[in-house]
Amino acid sequence: PLTFLFLLLVTASVLQSSASFEPNIRLPTTATIVPRSDIDDDLYCASWQLAVETNNAGSWAAIPSRCVPFVRDYMTGQRYASDCEIVANYSLAYASTVKIDSDGKDAWVFDVDETLLTNLPYYRDHGFGSEIFNESCWDEWVAEAKAPAIPSSLKLYNGLKQMRFKIFVLTGRSEHQRNDTRKNLELAGYTGWEGLILRGASDGGTPATIFKSERRSVLVNEGYRIHGNSGDQWSDLLGFAVAKRSFKLPNPMYYIA
Repeated sequence: PLTFLFLLLVTASVLQSSASFEPNIRLPTTATIVPRSDIDDDLYCASWQLAVETNNAGSWAAIPSRCVPFVRDYMTGQRYASDCEIVANYSLAYASTVKIDSDGKDAWVFDVDETLLTNLPYYRDHGFGSEIFNESCWDEWVAEAKAPAIPSSLKLYNGLKQMRFKIFVLTGRSEHQRNDTRKNLELAGYTGWEGLILRGASDGGTPATIFKSERRSVLVNEGYRIHGNSGDQWSDLLGFAVAKRSFKLPNPMYYIA
């Protein structure tokens, strides 16, 4: 009887406490959720950019029209340069912890576009990513070999060279653009790489993730240890034969699957 009475008292106490409990964090009700179309453009586009950079947005063809001013201001302002510098600093911090072997097989892989070089002059004339990609216009731009270096990436690149990493440049550009790409990289200050790898004729139609994974596999089979990989697309970093550490640079202007 005493045990039964004790249980009754405990149950009554719990019920009374539950009735008066007010959670500190409350999820919004359907009445308080703001429709997406009514959200401020800057707030919406900042959240959209986060979804893009974390790969939550998946495949997309062009930036939302309402986000053109946001992307323009981001790419041409201080935030983009600052974000790139943060990535480069974390990359250098990690690289400094790697013990470089005397066999010359410690490697770092770089993408080209929006990783070593910025094509901002091109995208400034093409809606900052709001226009559907035009291959012929892009090829004309590549042939000019005028894309500037991303300053923080150039600092990272030179720092890795001083640490005696072997650097491989792995790009989705086509083999027929090799001379233009080499010229642009050298004019921008990038020299002394171990290899410049581009898409061959047989790579046409191969998804970027597969193409780059296959080329990294070749390096691994040759005995290279890929400690780091820098790219602006998830397709630069994912797949197989991945680096021990991957570093993604920001790019809200376009997506490559």
